[in-house]
Amino acid sequence: MKLWQKDIDVNKAVENFTVGKDREMDLLLASYDVLGNMAHAKMLATIGLLTNNEVEQLKKELKNIYTSIQNSEFKIQNNIEDIHSQIEFLLTEKLGDTGKKIHSARSRNDQVLVDIKLFLRSELEKLVTNIQPFFQLLINQSEKYKNDLLPGYTHLQLAMPSSFGLWFGAYAESLVDDVTTVQAAYKIVNKNPLGSAAGYGSSFPINRTLTTELLGFTNLNYNVVYAQMGRGKAERVVTQALANVADTLAKMSMDMCLYLNQNFDFVSFPPELTTGSSIMPHKKNPDVFELIRSSCNRIKALPNEITIMTTNLPSGYHRDLQLLKEHLFPAFETLNSCIEMATLMLANISVKENIMADEKYKYAFSVEEVNKLVLQGMPFRDAYKKVGLEIEAGKFNYSTQINHTHEGTIGNLCNDKIQQMMNETIASFGFEKVQAAIQKLLA
Repeated sequence: MKLWQKDIDVNKAVENFTVGKDREMDLLLASYDVLGNMAHAKMLATIGLLTNNEVEQLKKELKNIYTSIQNSEFKIQNNIEDIHSQIEFLLTEKLGDTGKKIHSARSRNDQVLVDIKLFLRSELEKLVTNIQPFFQLLINQSEKYKNDLLPGYTHLQLAMPSSFGLWFGAYAESLVDDVTTVQAAYKIVNKNPLGSAAGYGSSFPINRTLTTELLGFTNLNYNVVYAQMGRGKAERVVTQALANVADTLAKMSMDMCLYLNQNFDFVSFPPELTTGSSIMPHKKNPDVFELIRSSCNRIKALPNEITIMTTNLPSGYHRDLQLLKEHLFPAFETLNSCIEMATLMLANISVKENIMADEKYKYAFSVEEVNKLVLQGMPFRDAYKKVGLEIEAGKFNYSTQINHTHEGTIGNLCNDKIQQMMNETIASFGFEKVQAAIQKLLA
């Protein structure tokens, strides 16, 4: 079944090529297509295109379809093109002409747009929900290991003293910025395109504000041409947000691969969380972190993929946009899986104590010795030169005692401030409003 087909059958090769993996991707949109249908039907009744009785019949059947989706019993039949066609076919099969009326005042263009917006909105909420316990673990580990020093590096060369408190806290604060970019993507996604039809509106006197309220959107994509132009942009903005989270995880994973290396030997993990070698009995490989690193690097490439796929498209709908789903949709599962595995690993980390007591790290304390001389009244450049000459002459003396007290340093991590920033960012999403609207629509 094709909503657009008249009397001529499409060449089978053309049909297979143009449908591609769309049925597979559309199953992820199924529940959201039902929600869009519910809101659209309610709106059609307010302008006289459906009777109240017809709306009730449609709502009943749509709820049945929704239940079958939730129970993993729903399928798109082989002879049906997409999710929109499948649901309309089921409604028509049950309700006859009433099912045929559901498509009035819309196009598959705005139908798939609203499905994708609802899907992305939900997935972004799941992502933020998944980030929260990972963030909290990082904060807790930062506090737990705040007195455990480790070397800091620049250019992968020994630099200055750091601490595991700083290390864990750094990635916690990185997630705050990442979630802020997720929030920006969420704001763009949380606008209603329904009613833009094929991209030029409708001569029916539809009420787009009503469907916006029913679906829990914060606002409309007002201009109907832009509502269609926004497809591709919304996906690109979302992938940029995902890439930011992925970048944090990839960098953290690279650190862990180094720190677990025997030449660093800063951390260890239970043997059941590492893997071995088929011929080297001593190996404890950081396979989890290596796979997180690679998976997240793939996600970091997504914004560029989406950008290239939509480059030079003029306004209006183009079939190129269909392929975006295949690239974007699986990324959510991949990223969430990486977050969950990183949480498992870092919850079971063991940190080596007294790392900086090893003499090979003595030059990490050179700045401390310079600063001591400055505090005694020596100009900084003179103090720098004095300590430098002592190092070159092999006469460098140092102490491992440090006293850093300013905001965000070893002795003053400011984890409470980082926690506050994350709490405020998450609270500003307004997930509760969306959830309430959807529950009301399904009632």
